[in-house]
Amino acid sequence: MPQVTVTEHLLLHQKESPAATGRYTRLLNDLILAAKIISREVNKAGLVDVLGFTGDINVQNEQVRKLDVYANSVLIHRMERAGVLCAIASEENADIIQIPSQFPKGDYIVIFDPLDGSTNIDVNVNVGTIFSIFRREPGDPDRNATLTDVLQKGARQVAAGYFLYGTSTMMVYSTGRGVHGFTLDPGVGEFLLSHPDIKIPERGRIYSVNEGNSPYWDAATTEVVNYFKSPKNDRGAPYSSRYIGSLVADFHRNLLYGGIFLYPADNQDPKKPRGKLRLMCEANPLAFLCEQAGGAASDGETRILDIEPSELHQRVPLFLGSKKDVEKVCEIYKRHKE
Repeated sequence: MPQVTVTEHLLLHQKESPAATGRYTRLLNDLILAAKIISREVNKAGLVDVLGFTGDINVQNEQVRKLDVYANSVLIHRMERAGVLCAIASEENADIIQIPSQFPKGDYIVIFDPLDGSTNIDVNVNVGTIFSIFRREPGDPDRNATLTDVLQKGARQVAAGYFLYGTSTMMVYSTGRGVHGFTLDPGVGEFLLSHPDIKIPERGRIYSVNEGNSPYWDAATTEVVNYFKSPKNDRGAPYSSRYIGSLVADFHRNLLYGGIFLYPADNQDPKKPRGKLRLMCEANPLAFLCEQAGGAASDGETRILDIEPSELHQRVPLFLGSKKDVEKVCEIYKRHKE
């Protein structure tokens, strides 16, 4: 059976995908090259000096790991030279990154978390790169992009996806016409179609939440988690608890098997009153993928993709996964609010 590469797949479905232009294909190929380089370093992390901390603190007030810095620099280097971008934003950088004047520009904007789950690097647990792609409003192509250009709600994404670095390296992405997964064949150096047209089950059997934060939860959140643990829920059996602590890894498993990922607001924790996850580089791209696969994503009240961002590193509560499970969460929160 012939193997289909990412680029071939994109070209085959170009008429169905508004984002699938030649310029978008070029951007995607540069993202793929960056991911291959990052994957190579992740796979030999224990053999080279890329484990541990740098001693710096990032914009999220977190200690920076060496491989975080490496992944971020690789992505910025490739994206600056893609020739189709007007701005870059990274979880690791406080402000948007302008395209240097010596490189050609375009109208795409890419936002990424260069190495999600990096606290797990030292113990050989799956990590990933999450990316989100927007287009700015038409106008003067030579002007520098502004923060206003970047702060678009998630419903306006033209594409989103992630690379998962684990037992194999995978790419999962969508241009708004379904979700497709590709696995890197190290023998030929290409991502080959392995999971066409992914659909998340309507109701899952797994819940993923850090229950160590339960002392900070309000009554609604406590009821939500107890619902998934109860044999009297709509499924008629307790959900299995699976929590890796790498958002990409937890989401990827639930996407394939069915389930819900929960990172609620920790109302009593002054460090995370709105939760931990970032709207622009984590919640938006995964919500886009989840909806394209038939799932749902909410902050407990509002659809994630409808949230108007007010700042680059804005945090949101996130409930993400099988549609009926997310709907149940929203139902419980609504009842408590009323």
